[in-house]
Amino acid sequence: MVKQYETVFIATPVLSEEQMKETVKKYTDLLTSKGAEIVYENNWGMRKLAYPIRKKTTGFYYLIEFRAEGSVVNDLEVAYKRDERLLRFLTVSLDKHAVAYNEKKRAKKAEAAATEAPAEA
Repeated sequence: MVKQYETVFIATPVLSEEQMKETVKKYTDLLTSKGAEIVYENNWGMRKLAYPIRKKTTGFYYLIEFRAEGSVVNDLEVAYKRDERLLRFLTVSLDKHAVAYNEKKRAKKAEAAATEAPAEA
């Protein structure tokens, strides 16, 4: 059964911008090759960690929201575990309320961006 999931991973801060893009592309390609549909992506950028992980105090955060079969999540998490560039990851299944909330939040953000753009011109 196809469900909607949200995954966030934290990559090590020693990666260059190019290496971070390659890492993100690796996982989005993995998802699409397994038949997943990517709904939304968001680069949260460099953030301070709540506690040091492998002697690192910051990390690159990245969110991917996607629709897929449950087996795809297993494959994704195995790939995460094998990647030494990742400090942490979390994948959660979204219920209908979370999906509706995310869509509403994105619509509100897009609306705010659309009303700001003409004012700047």
